[in-house]
Amino acid sequence: MTAETTVPSSGTQPWASGIPHGPVRPARHIGGFRFPSRRPPARSDSPLPLLAADLLAAMAGAAVLAEAAGRPGPTAAPTAALVAALVAGALLLRPRSARPGPGAPGVLDELPALCGRTAVTWLGLAALLAAYDPARALTARTLLLGWALHAAAAGAGRGAVHWRRRVALRRRPRTALVVGPAATAQRVAAALLRHPGCGVRPVGVVADRAEGAAGLPVLTTGEEVERALIRNGVRVVLTVHPAVRTAKAPLLRALAASGCALWEVEAECPAYETRDQLAGFAVRRLDPGARRPGAAGKRLLDVVVSGTLLVLVSPVLLVCATVLRLTDGPGVVFRQERVGKDGRPFTMLKFRTHRPADEQEAATRWSVAGDQRMSPFCRVLRQTSMDELLQLWNVFRGDMSLVGPRPERPHFVAQFSRIHPGYAARHRMRTGITGLAQVNGLRGDTSIEDRARFDNAYIDNWSLWQDIRILLRTAAAVVRSTGS
Repeated sequence: MTAETTVPSSGTQPWASGIPHGPVRPARHIGGFRFPSRRPPARSDSPLPLLAADLLAAMAGAAVLAEAAGRPGPTAAPTAALVAALVAGALLLRPRSARPGPGAPGVLDELPALCGRTAVTWLGLAALLAAYDPARALTARTLLLGWALHAAAAGAGRGAVHWRRRVALRRRPRTALVVGPAATAQRVAAALLRHPGCGVRPVGVVADRAEGAAGLPVLTTGEEVERALIRNGVRVVLTVHPAVRTAKAPLLRALAASGCALWEVEAECPAYETRDQLAGFAVRRLDPGARRPGAAGKRLLDVVVSGTLLVLVSPVLLVCATVLRLTDGPGVVFRQERVGKDGRPFTMLKFRTHRPADEQEAATRWSVAGDQRMSPFCRVLRQTSMDELLQLWNVFRGDMSLVGPRPERPHFVAQFSRIHPGYAARHRMRTGITGLAQVNGLRGDTSIEDRARFDNAYIDNWSLWQDIRILLRTAAAVVRSTGS
């Protein structure tokens, strides 16, 4: 993500200016935005009404099977099995609830999927029955009648559920904030207010400056956004310009973490294919903080690889520790407090490559590769990154991951978070031994702004395959001895 431009404000801290000076705070303070404490979670629509509608529709279709089974031939036992198979198939293949944008749902949006999945259920049932006993194969009349009754009942039941939800949304619409240039945001907000049936009611506009646009209040500071969030119970955030995703990334991540659903509104003309509409605007869901599938696989990869490497490199660790003890004296292992996921501190392990003058220097002095106090052997450890091998134990324990943003000391986290917007957002994910920034040459005394951008890009586009690629690139770099 690109760095965000800060907007000065007299007497208040702009929401884009990083976390305040002082102790390291958890990731919920991303971008200087303070989250509401003890905010109740948003209530989502219960799946039970739609499940009941689908179950009743399947039972209606089963009546056709019972009528067909009543004719000479089939017995009661096959009839019960057929009904059970039909109900199970219908529930397994039931379509997901269509939700056009953040507003009210509708049955017509899911009707094609509903009819198609119902047809697949009945055709599969007919094929299984014909394969089991060709004499009891369903006739075309029974198949067509059963599918039609099943689909009609499902459409009617789901339609009733969606109608009740639309009525509820019209009576109590979801409150929303509109983020983007003030003039565009006010225009979108006005359109939504003219169409209360969409189920979304804007209560404020978040912009860098008011620009003289009339309409809803324009919020320009974190304090104003927080007050609007709490007082109005905001649960929906609409962005109205593509640049908002990058320019206001810390704010959007903070809002998402506070329980708001993020949607991007195409305010001019549709620039992407979508079925989701809100008051005539094309919209699509943004999930900057969503937990991606494969998170368990990442932890499994960390445990397996770190455990295996600890066993394989244990002779190397022993040799390094012995040489360090003989050449530099006692104190082979260096323990230092670093900031991990969600701002939580942990003790990181390394081989000691130089000795700070005191604890103050250890906590606040920026370490570089050319430190003259390092012995030749320590310099080799730094150049080959072998001093980092002990962090495999941190990975195995769960303090770190193999791949992720590099952890830093609390002093520098507070300092960089004030200077570089988006730096604090790096703590959304467990820190790592290596990362996307490191394999792109950002190690040692390099740009902190570039590191934050690469780290946030890694988190926003994380995948297990990306971790494997970074590990392979790191291994190649170690072989070429291009450490910091």
